Amino acid sequence: MKALLRLVAVTIFLCAPAMAQDKKAKAPAEPPAGVQYEKDIEFGKGGDTALKLDIARPEKADKRLPCIVVIHGGGWRGGNFKVHVPEIFDFASQGYVSATVQYRLVPAARWPAQIEDVKCAVRYLRANAEKYGIDKERLGAIGFSAGAHLSMLLGTMDKKDGLEGNGGNPNELSKVQAVVSYFGPTDLAQKDFPDIVNGMLSDFLGGSPEARAAEFKAASPITYIDKDDAPILHFQWTKDQLVPYQQGYLLADAMTKAGLGGRVEMLLGANHGWGGAEKARTVAASKAFFDEQLKK
Repeated sequence: MKALLRLVAVTIFLCAPAMAQDKKAKAPAEPPAGVQYEKDIEFGKGGDTALKLDIARPEKADKRLPCIVVIHGGGWRGGNFKVHVPEIFDFASQGYVSATVQYRLVPAARWPAQIEDVKCAVRYLRANAEKYGIDKERLGAIGFSAGAHLSMLLGTMDKKDGLEGNGGNPNELSKVQAVVSYFGPTDLAQKDFPDIVNGMLSDFLGGSPEARAAEFKAASPITYIDKDDAPILHFQWTKDQLVPYQQGYLLADAMTKAGLGGRVEMLLGANHGWGGAEKARTVAASKAFFDEQLKK
């Protein structure tokens, strides 16, 4: 998981908006031995936008494998799915199918475009499970910051909750069975976000919490949590200058009340990205969590 180690150390939430569809993004390295890689696969439509993903999987597998979807951060307005190609290589090297997926970005597309697009990606993977050797019953999602927020929604929203969009494969389910969240916001209606994040939320949801109360509630993962949702491993640190650490407590309370499996880890003193021994430990914990939830 060396690539994931590198990415966790980066502050992803505040990726420059210019990276939204960065056509100058550095080409990914070649896949490691034993890994098959396909890039720029169109998985659906978001409005008039052709949505793409990159996928990696073991070259030789004698059974259907669990699949992990990787979702980039960037404050819902920046970032590029290509930055997580090294992560999907790592997951494929360890016995998973893995895909890094594109979603539409603010300001060109506001909520609920982002959740509609990642739901569409999950449905595409299920619809093409035979082609890619995926076990449709064992999908997970991992995300960073805004990507973590979307990952948690994938694990907590049911089809009856709506926001499926019209991107394709409507007969497939969009819910995943395990989630790892790195510093993702959990209740967007809280009043303790810093001004810079309040601005992002306003752009993302089309106004203030007072003016857009329904949208803030619908976009908050804790709105949907119940005992039948995907177990969540959430990392939150106590000196995060963008996502207040109380967001982790709110998630822990909601999971506890619902009887949902998983855990919330509070990293004392860490900001929105960290390194060293804690970085290595959390990466190892993420892999172990997925193995426990999706391989056993």
